[in-house]
Amino acid sequence: MKIIKTTHGLIKSWCNNPEQGAIDQAINLTKLPFIFKHICLMPDTHQGYGMPIGGVMATKGVIVPNAVGVDIGCGMLAVKTDLTELSFEDRKYLVGKIRENVPVGFKHHTETQKWTGFDNAPDEKIIQRELKSAQYQIGTLGGGNHFIEIQKGSDGFIWIMIHSGSRNIGFKIAKEYHDQAKKLCSKWYSDIPTPDLAFLPIDTSEAKNYIMAMDFAIDFALENRRMMLSSIVDAFDGTGAIFDKEINIHHNYARYENHYKTNVIVHRKGATSARQGEIGIIPGSQGTCSYIVEGKGSPESFSSCSHGAGRKMGRKQAKRELNLEAEKSKLTAMNIVHSIRNVEDLDEAPGAYKNIDTVMQEQADLIKPIVKLTPLAVVKG
Repeated sequence: MKIIKTTHGLIKSWCNNPEQGAIDQAINLTKLPFIFKHICLMPDTHQGYGMPIGGVMATKGVIVPNAVGVDIGCGMLAVKTDLTELSFEDRKYLVGKIRENVPVGFKHHTETQKWTGFDNAPDEKIIQRELKSAQYQIGTLGGGNHFIEIQKGSDGFIWIMIHSGSRNIGFKIAKEYHDQAKKLCSKWYSDIPTPDLAFLPIDTSEAKNYIMAMDFAIDFALENRRMMLSSIVDAFDGTGAIFDKEINIHHNYARYENHYKTNVIVHRKGATSARQGEIGIIPGSQGTCSYIVEGKGSPESFSSCSHGAGRKMGRKQAKRELNLEAEKSKLTAMNIVHSIRNVEDLDEAPGAYKNIDTVMQEQADLIKPIVKLTPLAVVKG
């Protein structure tokens, strides 16, 4: 961990070489008057909107919608099966079945899906407005860096991993309350370095409504991953696989926590909770390993760790600079059923991501690896 001293406060970075854009955004965070202690940058950090992805910030008395981000509750699900082997042909077949069962990209279900959360949804305007469409979207993967992977664990078993979030309803909630925060900060002439860091004082109705809506989106995202797992279990029906209890966590959220004997609101934007003994998931890219980990409860990181490998290239840059045939050849040589087909897919090629081994080494004081997972087949939007 390296310490970056700024005029206004400290940045503690577990990334040894953070990009300048992420540092600049972290410096802006230190200027906020409600920051508690310091700003944390995880090893997978890179520039985001307002706050770096892989950033952790504790605040006193306020919540910052953009420090949670637009995909509220985005996170990971991992589950071990009792299978020990799958042939390449079996994996190709399962990928096809999963794609039949789980809508990906911009596809949604053709019928509304049942979830008790819909029946008990908060009577909040933005939620009620999006509720109908959300009933078609729950249990779907989405696009971008969201994925479903079949993996082989260092424990000898086949695992399933899912990365997805709150779909469009999380985005709409985030936008609505970020816009409200910007209006209020403008009205108050708030001294913040950028409107991207507009905040809501915790005792305002806007903050209370945002927290209620955020919690709904988090629950939606958790159930979204559970529903996809159920569809994947159906796809595995012919294998006779037995699925263990799943690990289901999020990495875009804010919640009340106690650190340094003080109650604060910890914002994790692309960061995972890593309390002492807590089980977490750190994915790589579709050509590199992922990890099931156990938290060490580091007070300096507010008990946090990375949420993945982290991008080293922007999406447009990856499409410009990566070689399509080289990226496909790497995955083919590893016998992975992959999703790189054309130049448009290069934004999710392994070459667009940081080295997961370096990321794991940089946070050795934050987590302990339990199971190493090697990709066998990948489904992406």
